[in-house]
Order: sequence, then C-alpha cells, then structure tokens
Amino acid sequence: MGRPLIGVSTYWESSARYRVWQQPAALLPAGYPRIVQAAGALAVMLPPDDPGAAKEAVERVDGVVIAGGEDVDPRRYGAEPHPRTGPPAVERDAWELALIEAALASGTPLLGICRGMQLLNVALGGTLVQHLPDEVGHTEHAEREGVFGSHRIVPVPGTRLATAVPEPVDVPTYHHQAVGRLGNGLVASAHAVCDGTVEAVELPGTPFTLAVQWHPEMSDDPRVLRALVAAALG
Repeated sequence: MGRPLIGVSTYWESSARYRVWQQPAALLPAGYPRIVQAAGALAVMLPPDDPGAAKEAVERVDGVVIAGGEDVDPRRYGAEPHPRTGPPAVERDAWELALIEAALASGTPLLGICRGMQLLNVALGGTLVQHLPDEVGHTEHAEREGVFGSHRIVPVPGTRLATAVPEPVDVPTYHHQAVGRLGNGLVASAHAVCDGTVEAVELPGTPFTLAVQWHPEMSDDPRVLRALVAAALG
C-alpha cells in the first residue's frame, strides 16, 4: 500500500491576496499539509461543500483532519454568544460537523485540531467555554493576537494520546475557547499544566478518534499525525 490519503478540512476566505490577484479562495495554512507529509501521508484539501457530500468525501480518503479556525457557533450547543465570541462560520460548521459524523459512522480515523477538537466535542453533545480567560484568570493560551504561544501539557496515562506522546511536552497554542462539558463518550486525554484545561480528547471504542487543543502543524513534532497515519494504514 502507498502513502495514505488524509483529507484536511479548509475554509472559504472572501478575499485573499496572492501575486497580482485578490480573489475568494479556499485556504489552508501550509503547516497542515506539511505535517501530514512529514507523518508519511498525502494531504488533500476538503473545502466546504454541501453537507450531504461529506459521506462521499470521507469514503475517498483514509483519514480526516478537522483543522483549526473560527469559533464554533454557540447555537450549536444551545448557548448565547459571549461578547468575545467571533461571528459564526455557518457553512464551515455544517460541513465539518458532517465530516465528523461521516468519519465516526464509517470508522475512518479522525483527528481534530484546536477548533476541530471543540467541534468534535459539540458534535457529541458537549459544550464550550466561550472565553477561557473568564474561567482561568489569565491569557496564557493566547497571549498575543495573531501570535502562537507555548505551554506545557500532560498526557493522561493509558490513553491513545499518551501512547503517541507519552511525556509532558511544550506545545504551540492559540485559542480563547475550550471544552466545557465533555461530549458523549469522550474522555480527556491531556491537560494544561498551567490551569488544568482539557488539551486533548478521544473516543474509546472507535478505530481512531482523537483531538488536540494545540497546533501540531506549528511544530516540528509529527507524533500525533503519525498516530493518525498509522491508523489510516490499518
């Protein structure tokens, strides 16, 4: 078998500038395909489509990554928007929730990153903390706007995450939201040293369903992606 094909969700940007052009574009930060490739797989972009096409898209790939990005619409988990919650990405929410549902239904290996972890939690009936500084009293998870920071996470022994990353490690971080009530069946598999915030979740009893709050694509550590690729290879 050749390298597995990993589909990475992406998003529409109404105006993107490149060379002499300024046009609408389907965007994916380069770190995502690069770390998928570093983990031994091929990457393909999955821009928003009719949610009814998600099952077909997932059938064409060997694994799915739900990428980071905008805040999840609070209406998806029955909450009113916090003043610091960003505008809803309705089309993207619908598409990525459909990808998650299709991956779970088919047993396709699934990895969520940042927003992807939050959306997986919401898909399984969980809630989100809409502005983490209100809860923890500091901004260590996103200290400067538009700049990735770093903090240490500790894996929970015996989890899938701990198999991939067995030791405490410093990770790239940039988020102001977090998991609130865990979704049905999910277990926390890593926490932030600074305040105990849930930094990874997974769904036991599935071939591979894991999500992390940090941004592995902004690091040179592909171990989480290698775990996804190993599951995709079967």
